[in-house]
Amino acid sequence: MHVPDGFIDAPVSLATGAVAATAVAAGLRGARKELDERTAPLAGLVAAFVFAAQMLNFPVAAGTSGHLLGGALAAILVGPWTGLLCISVVLLMQGVLFADGGLTALGVNITDMAVVTTAIGYGLFRLLAKTLPRRRSSVTAAAFVAALVSVPAAACAFTLIYALGGTTDVALGKVFTAMAGVHVLIGIGEAVITALTVGAVMAVRPDLVHGARDLRRPLQLRTAQGTTVVPEAAPAAPASPAPLRRVLGAGLAVAVVLAGFVSYYASTSPDGLEKVAHDKGIDSREKEHAAKDSPLADYQVKDVGDARLSGGLAGVIGVGATLAVGTGVFVVVRRRRGRAEEGAAAVSAGTGTS
Repeated sequence: MHVPDGFIDAPVSLATGAVAATAVAAGLRGARKELDERTAPLAGLVAAFVFAAQMLNFPVAAGTSGHLLGGALAAILVGPWTGLLCISVVLLMQGVLFADGGLTALGVNITDMAVVTTAIGYGLFRLLAKTLPRRRSSVTAAAFVAALVSVPAAACAFTLIYALGGTTDVALGKVFTAMAGVHVLIGIGEAVITALTVGAVMAVRPDLVHGARDLRRPLQLRTAQGTTVVPEAAPAAPASPAPLRRVLGAGLAVAVVLAGFVSYYASTSPDGLEKVAHDKGIDSREKEHAAKDSPLADYQVKDVGDARLSGGLAGVIGVGATLAVGTGVFVVVRRRRGRAEEGAAAVSAGTGTS
């Protein structure tokens, strides 16, 4: 659903850019509370995994494909604020290095694919998690539904943005119907990928899943007599959980395999937005990407003749670059939290001794 340059006019692009910048700034502050020594490197890996998974377009209808958006997945794994930053890093890397998603449309893409998907996906996930029984299977089920809904929600958000600033004269009803219809199908693929990924992490290290943190807290109920009743505890984590380094290494290996090898077999059909834009004429004013001459444009390494090798190398480079940038951002955010806590402790100690 990467919006290219030219689909949305300058005023609305600037407005969504302001929305995106505000959201990212809020994300940087909110992520301080979500990140710790374990989750900071995990967040960088989540960004790299989403980058890799987005290279795997899957067929959803005749002549149409879809790919993971990843907002719900990232939010469930590492928290909504950190998840928003993960998707923003992915979109930035794709736009700058791979000419995927317009640079002037970066604000549109972050607003639509990062802000909307994480907000809607995580909000629905939390609602379901509080309603369903406190079991690991409930986390996976809630993740499935949240991811499924987040994709058509993003499609509706694009339709609204198009209604405000579309550069072509196309009936809004036709755009909405086409976008919502195809992205419901794409949402099914998103839901399957999200549920499988969350389920896999839950199986080896449930303590790393931000959205499952309530399973580790004893549920307390107060009766009319004032007593506290503690029901049977949720299933405990494995007696010997997999070491964090092993989990991170396995996750990175999966991302490299997906981007470097499996991506060659991805569907070549246009994705949902591309298909709708072509069929309805939204793309009549599309502009060439400013980074179209990038050495990695279109996920191909320039001057490498073999298509499979070229695409595989581009994917691996993208995973590495996204991992490096994402991890760097999250480590800095985590350290700023540490400094703030040390400063607060120092002030508290000074006040206590005065």
